[in-house]
Amino acid sequence: MWKTPSGKCDGGESACSTCKHKVAFLVSSPRNYWTELLDWIIAHQNNSPVRMFSILTPNPQVQGATLEEINQHWDWLEQNLLHTLSVFDNKDDIASFVKGKVKALIAEEASSRLAEQEEEPEKFREALVKFEARFNFPEAEKLVTYYSCCCWKGRVPRQGWLYLSINHLCFYSFFLGKELKLVVPWVDIQKLERTSNVFLTDTIRITTQNKERDFSMFLNLDEVFKIMEQLADVTLRRLLDNEGFDLDPGLQEPSQITKRDLEARAQNEFFRAFFRLPRREKLHAVLDCSLWTPFSRCHTAGRMFASDSYICFASKEAGCCKVILPFREVVSIEKMEDTSLLPNPIIVSVRSKMAFQFIELTDRDSLVESLLARLKQVHADHPVHYDTTRDEDLTSSVFHSTSMCGDHRFGRIEMVSSQNSEEREKEMSPQLHPEALVAGFRRSGSQSPDSRLPREQIKMRLWNDHFVEYGRTVCMFRTEKIRKLVAMGIPESLRGKLWLLFSDAVTDLASHPGYYGNLVEESMGKCCLVTEEIERDLHRSLPEHPAFQNETGIAALRRVLTAYAHRNPRIGYCQSMNILTSLLLLYAEEEEAFWLLVAVCERMLPDYFNHRVIGAQVDQSVFEELIKEQLPELAEHMQDLSALASISLSWFLTLFLSIMPLESAVNVVDCFFYDGIKAIFQLGLAVLEANAEDLCSSKDDSQALMVLSRFLDHIKNEDSPGPPLGSHHAFFSDDQEPCPMTDIADLIRDSYEKFGDQSVAQIEHMRCKHRIRVLQGHEDTTKQNVLRVVIPEVSVLPEDLEELYDLFKREHMMSCYWEQPRPVALRHDPSRPYAEQYRIDARQFARLFQLVSPWTCGAHTEILAERTFRLLDENMDHLIEFKAFVSCLDIMYNGEMNEKIKLLYRLHIPPALTENDRDSQSPLKNPLLSTSRPLVFGKSNGDAVDYQKQLKQMIKDLAKEKDKTEKELPKMSQREFIQFCKTLYSMFHEDPEENDLYQAIATVTTLLLQIGEVGQRGSSSGSCSQEAGEEPQALVPSPEQDSVFVDTHNGKSPRESQAFPEAAQGDWTVSLEHILASLLTEQSLVNFFEKPLDIKSKLENAKINQYSLKTCEMNRQSQPELKLSSP
Repeated sequence: MWKTPSGKCDGGESACSTCKHKVAFLVSSPRNYWTELLDWIIAHQNNSPVRMFSILTPNPQVQGATLEEINQHWDWLEQNLLHTLSVFDNKDDIASFVKGKVKALIAEEASSRLAEQEEEPEKFREALVKFEARFNFPEAEKLVTYYSCCCWKGRVPRQGWLYLSINHLCFYSFFLGKELKLVVPWVDIQKLERTSNVFLTDTIRITTQNKERDFSMFLNLDEVFKIMEQLADVTLRRLLDNEGFDLDPGLQEPSQITKRDLEARAQNEFFRAFFRLPRREKLHAVLDCSLWTPFSRCHTAGRMFASDSYICFASKEAGCCKVILPFREVVSIEKMEDTSLLPNPIIVSVRSKMAFQFIELTDRDSLVESLLARLKQVHADHPVHYDTTRDEDLTSSVFHSTSMCGDHRFGRIEMVSSQNSEEREKEMSPQLHPEALVAGFRRSGSQSPDSRLPREQIKMRLWNDHFVEYGRTVCMFRTEKIRKLVAMGIPESLRGKLWLLFSDAVTDLASHPGYYGNLVEESMGKCCLVTEEIERDLHRSLPEHPAFQNETGIAALRRVLTAYAHRNPRIGYCQSMNILTSLLLLYAEEEEAFWLLVAVCERMLPDYFNHRVIGAQVDQSVFEELIKEQLPELAEHMQDLSALASISLSWFLTLFLSIMPLESAVNVVDCFFYDGIKAIFQLGLAVLEANAEDLCSSKDDSQALMVLSRFLDHIKNEDSPGPPLGSHHAFFSDDQEPCPMTDIADLIRDSYEKFGDQSVAQIEHMRCKHRIRVLQGHEDTTKQNVLRVVIPEVSVLPEDLEELYDLFKREHMMSCYWEQPRPVALRHDPSRPYAEQYRIDARQFARLFQLVSPWTCGAHTEILAERTFRLLDENMDHLIEFKAFVSCLDIMYNGEMNEKIKLLYRLHIPPALTENDRDSQSPLKNPLLSTSRPLVFGKSNGDAVDYQKQLKQMIKDLAKEKDKTEKELPKMSQREFIQFCKTLYSMFHEDPEENDLYQAIATVTTLLLQIGEVGQRGSSSGSCSQEAGEEPQALVPSPEQDSVFVDTHNGKSPRESQAFPEAAQGDWTVSLEHILASLLTEQSLVNFFEKPLDIKSKLENAKINQYSLKTCEMNRQSQPELKLSSP
């Protein structure tokens, strides 16, 4: 193991002895037993080999566990270093040379660490065995990686092992006879951050709902934190954000996720965000190289990124140069002759007659081979032909003028998918608007040519000069110079085309000929909720602009929005999409506007336009953090920055279009298409800084809102070729002083100069961190709303109800972790009402019932849970929500005796009890259920009570008290009654009053059997049992309408007619009133059902045993011999 040369011999010179010495090196070993023992203890605790020998210079550089191992390093030094040291004159030069050589070896060793781990899988297999033995997870819980570290408990560190699996963070420590196990699901983590404490400067802190845990002393903390961040992000988005999250193909199956997959995902996400490429792009290679940059006449050092459809380059110096080469534009990729000045060069030629020279590429041959293979595949999927016939017509446009980069003219690139594509486009063209709306709807009152139009001409000249030097297609060199031109404002005639290039929507447009026209044909004329929302917002889209005061503009807007909703039904249509699309139609053709909208919604602003606008809320949180970093004085004065973050939501959703005059906001959109969301962040900071003094003096949030609204409403654009449009969104009182005007160009320039240092990597890291908080915030909101709805309807204490919710949600999550893949949306749908977002199936309910139900019946518990689930599953979708679950438990714990008996009664009649019930085939009679038993126990004949007369009176009283609006429950058959009695016997097992309860229930069941037989004989002979005061037996068979088990709408449930068949005349039956009255005659039974039950102890026990119950069940199922055969 190589070690950086620094300090002296470990343990001091006196603790080491020299084994051998040569020139500048010596071999050292521990001098005494105690030093050796201490090294062994520390190494054993870290599960690492003991390094007993060192090679010194005399500072430690190389360490080994045995003399043989250290001799191998010594031989390497003799062969590679010793013969070169003779050229140095003094020891300092020798030490400097050796240090540099060893540091290079360490860097090489670190870069190959992943490959080394894969070459030596024995250590990982050993860690996997320990992980499985220590935590007893099912096989589906895949271990991703593991690290040695310390977990801090107060000021005391516990040395141990951190295991990172696909669903959990686990820590294990065994030190001085004390064992510590810690399991934290990723979905419970609310904050993941790097912090410092009094003892350590770098710590990873995990924050859950109730606790904070610190982990430190990692060998490579950066690597650990990135892996943890990736696992938390993937798991949270997979389980909590299934509405808008698309997993990478390599992560579709969680059980197959590896450390390399996570590292690749992080690299892919950075690559796509940096170059703003489609989500489908997969990165294949990242190579250090240099690119010839003709504008600087030198090679620029940087990195090449090769993906499925692109070759990209980014300079090492931020902002110096960036190039995007779609394979669609590439003509050839060739190797050049290798020379000392141009090592390992390749030439990439593109259709705009430009050539890009890359040099210093490692493994050039295999790279070129793979690039040519992908180039061939892209051209096969999307055939390209080069059309020069339109050059004559396009020379008037700067986009089709002479390119000095290659001294050639170039025409328009067209993608051909079939021979009839041109004819199809001609057929589609009449119904699509052929040009940008601004060209056909020039605003009235335009400035005279000698005022603002010359400014446009100056801009055009600057842009034309830039195109000549840097290129004009998507393959242009993107440098700091073009950013400055964009900040000044893009000329109106170039705006739409440059938006297409900067967003790379031009590639989508050229790759899908006729796609938009087909979408328009398929979607127009269809009526649904989305189209109704679109129609409602059409006339609210830039109403001040003449282009949308005419049916031409409205129709184009309708087609684009409807076509996109048809293309992406998951997003469909969201508010603010109409405002953005209106602006796109002003400066781009209709089909171009559609593809620009695709680029914004699916790449540039991910997760913005969905039901919960998660992406916008994440960026709100990022913006709040940037305020604290960049504007500390404002953040210190305004302790609660949530108000500013809320105000900024419309800034992100509409790119300032809804709160700034249109002619100024369009310059903001220019910067957004070039720099992405970074431009919106820095402009927002510039706005706050310009108003910091007024914001600090504002008394409340409404005054702060007024300050910002007045400022934004008075932003002008001196370079706009048209007159300013009237604003309709500002509001301020007449007695206020007029707000000074601010030029948008000055504001954008200030934003770049003061706040433009944020990199894409920093923003993506902050997004990842805040996405965890936003998703957990949504979970907390869901939880609070569910509890607010449920609390008034149950008697369970709020804190206990919160614990029940956590158990319910955790049960759902555990099934998502380890059971067979199933559509998560069926059980977790964020778009549903809060109370219905989490639902569980019968197996999950059975486990929860076993954990928290007070009615534990031994082996009978599982059967009772099945019946309870069938009763609660009113809509028969095999899922129940939290409200139904808690309402049932509330009756069991807090209900009165008659409510508990009614629940038990309903659990033993259809639909809860079915013909195929597993426990319903027991004999009709057993020794405990006999009609020959006496009706009185423990009483003399003289004091005996006539139970039948007593029951008659009780039944009459119950009938009078019964609510007239309450529907009658069907009577219970003898088979159902037997099951009812069996449940009661099971409930009494191991009760302290078990014997008294058995005796009492024997009395009651004997009496009820006799009552049923009397009724059976009476009905057979035509009598109606009028002495007993019974209701007529031909009852209307329908379930009782209550708030727990039946929907609140009127009418029968869908299964009502088949669930409660009427009892045939002459059948043995008893009613709920019979059972309840009989049970009331026995005080021990009354005491059993009315005694207070402690739910807190059950909840504490459930929290401890929930995981073990699930894992034991999963482990039993994984053993074939223990599996039950299906019926």
